[in-house]
Amino acid sequence: MEQFWLPSLDYLKAVLKFNLSSVIDILLVAFVMYRIMIMIKGTRAVQLLKGVAVLLLVTAIASFFNLYTINWLLGKAMTALVVALPVVFQPELRRALEKLGRGRFLGHNVLIQGEVDETKVIAEITRSVTVLSKNKMGALIVLERQTGLEEYIDTGVKIDGIVSAEFLINIFVQKTPLHDGAVIIRRDRVAAAACFLPLSENPHLSSALGTRHRAGIGITEHSDAVAVIVSEETGAMSVSVEGILSRYLDEAGLQKKLTELLRGQQSGSRSLFRYGRE
Repeated sequence: MEQFWLPSLDYLKAVLKFNLSSVIDILLVAFVMYRIMIMIKGTRAVQLLKGVAVLLLVTAIASFFNLYTINWLLGKAMTALVVALPVVFQPELRRALEKLGRGRFLGHNVLIQGEVDETKVIAEITRSVTVLSKNKMGALIVLERQTGLEEYIDTGVKIDGIVSAEFLINIFVQKTPLHDGAVIIRRDRVAAAACFLPLSENPHLSSALGTRHRAGIGITEHSDAVAVIVSEETGAMSVSVEGILSRYLDEAGLQKKLTELLRGQQSGSRSLFRYGRE
């Protein structure tokens, strides 16, 4: 006679307990990973993680094809990354710990995406900068592209207002609360004003360049952002990208430069308005 195995009650309890624990464990890990991804979205960490992913992929390929020398070099590089990553991700780690301490780790922080009228945004920025230049009102406007600037946005006053020439001009009126510092634009919105930016450490910069220009150059050295600078002394309009400063632009030259950079028409640049779609 064929015998059937019936699980004992203790066995069923153990399996049930294991399954419930596993489900809870997986859900918690998934939620934490989701919150971490939301938190680093809009920061330089996204691009850095892509680089780490490429290294891991190349390491796997080298191991599969038994490329011993490349595999050895990549192994040493990965070992160095274990030490380097906490230093590289220091701003993101600091922000994460601050949010955890303030109880904001579970908060809602999703970037809103949608279609952007890039021509209108460029026109509004050009019009505002031209007016600021004619009135010799110092200004620093940073346009976010692929590399997120969330850590610098956090240093200023968050606004989240539609980009318009009147709005930007009003921000940089002297002796107003927000005029001192940088305005950061994300897509078609003014994300924040009065932001602090890293100063350029380039020793070859002209001594005639002040803090505003050095901050504009500095942010483009740390990211792929575009910085538009108006000199308070001369009213000269400048654009900085990849640490290189183009000075003494006129209105037409400024609009052409921004169009080339922000719409991806210049070789090696990425479009501002593709942010978050990849």
